This record gives sequence, structure tokens and C-alpha cells, in this order.
Amino acid sequence: MTDEINRGSGTLYITGTPIGNLEDITMRALRILGVVDIVAAEDTRRTRALLTHFGLSRKLVSYHEHNRREAGERLLAELAKGRDVALVTDAGMPCVSDPGWELVRDARQIGIPVTVVPGPAALTAAAALSGLDAGRFVFEGFLPRERREREQRLRAMAAQDRAIVLYEAPHRLARTLADLLDALGDRCAALCGELTKMHERVTVERLSALSDMFAQQEPRGEYVLVIEGQQVREPAPEWKALTLEQHIRVMMATGLQKKEAVREVARLRGIPKSQVYEAGLSIRAGSDEQ
Repeated sequence: MTDEINRGSGTLYITGTPIGNLEDITMRALRILGVVDIVAAEDTRRTRALLTHFGLSRKLVSYHEHNRREAGERLLAELAKGRDVALVTDAGMPCVSDPGWELVRDARQIGIPVTVVPGPAALTAAAALSGLDAGRFVFEGFLPRERREREQRLRAMAAQDRAIVLYEAPHRLARTLADLLDALGDRCAALCGELTKMHERVTVERLSALSDMFAQQEPRGEYVLVIEGQQVREPAPEWKALTLEQHIRVMMATGLQKKEAVREVARLRGIPKSQVYEAGLSIRAGSDEQ
């Protein structure tokens, strides 16, 4: 077998672990975790609980975002001595929005064998559960926190005609939903939480509804968002010849406030609210001039 432990030279095993339900671990992962010399874990406490659950006992070392350089050097030294290492993350596949890619790169550069033990991944689980067309999708991981970089990423995402998959932490979810609505327009999205667990939940709504929902309630747990790609929509005959500014004025003439008119124009046209807002900067709030 290609992944038999080779005591002549150390091998790095990129090992997938369950994202929630422990029954999702593979037989191969259990075998590898039971025979390697070292398990490098993002959180040794969580990994120890996983190993204990399956009756395994291995040497655990910490390898995470904040110690990846120093810990990586130590792991490479162990691998060079012929010791086998399994790299695991808290849940799912290492190296995908989790630490590990640098260790894999450095191991390859010095000739250390690297192989993968595939396992569950939240991004593919959510794409399948969403009910959206995810035959082609782009994975964005976590959005940047720095404002300028975040805005640049959102602008690039707005032009995507493929589905978009994002990860988000609960304390940043409300802000992210609001930013996505502003940048992408009111697209359909699936918000997936507690994947594979007892209280797994999937909410499929427009971004506006999701944003309103979590502006009023506190989210819990980690989330995966699947958002439909940019859709080409045929404008309604009554306004397809209008400029954005003219369209805003028409909506304001129906009694909407400027902010409401901007949002409605963005929804109707399927374009980012920020784009409509820019077009209406010259319109005085409360004006209904045509």
C-alpha cells in the first residue's frame, strides 16, 4: 500500500478529521493516527480528546498559526530523522483555511515524502447542502479584516459568476452579511452552521433577510456561507432604459426615502448597493425631482 509507514524515511501525512460527527473519520485516518510517531495538532487538547475517543495514544505536539515557523522547523527535523508525522487541524482538512501549507512546502523542498489522508471538509459539505448551483464555485475562506483589503476582495467577488463559499466566525457574521449585501447585491445564499452535528442547520434566504436576521439575534458556532454567483437578469421594460440616477428618482417619487430607493434599485437590478449609492450621490435626500 502506498501509505504504509516507512521506517527508512519519515513521511508527513496531511490527515483529515471530522468536522463534527466523529463517525465521519475514515478507517485509513484511524490507522495512520495509530502508528505515526508524532501527531502535530492545531489544538492538542481537542486532538487528544479525539484520539482518546478512538482508544489511541500518540505523542502530540502543537502546530498552529502563531508557532508555525518554530514548530515547523522542529517537525522537519523529526521527519529528517525518519520519524513519521500526522498533521491535523481542529476539524476538517489541514492547509485549507488552516495552518499547514508552509510545512508541506518546506518538507517537499528537502525531499521529505508528503501524502494526504482525505477527510471531511466544511466547504464541500456546505456546497452540497446549499441547494444552490455549486457545480463551479470559488472558495474565499475567511474575508480579510483590514478595511482596504476587505473592500478589494469584496469588489472582486462581486464580479464572480460562480458560487462563492466563505467561512465566518459568529462574532463577525453580522458585519460580513451586511458587507456582502452592500458589495454583491441581494443574492440568494445558504448559511450553514453546526455541520454534521445534532443541531445542524441550513438557512437559505436572500442576503438582506439573513442580514436582518442576525442583526437582531446572536449567532453561535462557526458558519459556512454559500452565495449564488452573479446572475444576468433582463431588466423590466419600464426601467431598463433609465440610468441608475433616474431609477433612484423614480423610486423616490413613489414615496421611498433615498436610502430605501437605493436598496430597491440594487435589488431589482441585481447589482451591489454601493454601485447604486455612488450613482445617487448628487440626489438630495427627500428630493423627488425627475
